[in-house]
Amino acid sequence: MPENEQQAPVQPQFALQRIYVKDISFESPNAPEVFQQQWKPQINMDLNTASNKVSDSQFEVVLSLSITAKVEEKVAFIVEIQQAGIFHITGIEGPQLAQTLGAFCPNVLFPYAREAVDSLVNKGSFPSLMLAPVNFDAIFAEAMQRKQEEAAQEEGAATH
Repeated sequence: MPENEQQAPVQPQFALQRIYVKDISFESPNAPEVFQQQWKPQINMDLNTASNKVSDSQFEVVLSLSITAKVEEKVAFIVEIQQAGIFHITGIEGPQLAQTLGAFCPNVLFPYAREAVDSLVNKGSFPSLMLAPVNFDAIFAEAMQRKQEEAAQEEGAATH
């Protein structure tokens, strides 16, 4: 093969290889007293995503959710889950890879985490908790904007 022939560019490939629960927890610290109260909970949800490279073309993405339900000032339940997936990704690099790992993959994982949370809450004898959809693209864009602003502030502080 002549040296001046260029290799064909690697075509982007994305495949879900495995989805699994990495960690899961349910607590109802004030049962059975909480069952005596009228069910008007205040729900708080925290979420986070993380990713790491498993091999040249495999990435693990972990979506962590922590949901706390309070009735008046008493904690009714706490659910924590780390829903994970292994994704085969090639031909995607730089900002596109960051967006794939930080927004697209969590979008794939969220319905599985939502179902697991609902199942745990039901098994705890509480009414169904169907979490609202999450816009991971907006969350990712906001995180990138914050990083840029922090970098600009650090750069500004370094020049003064």
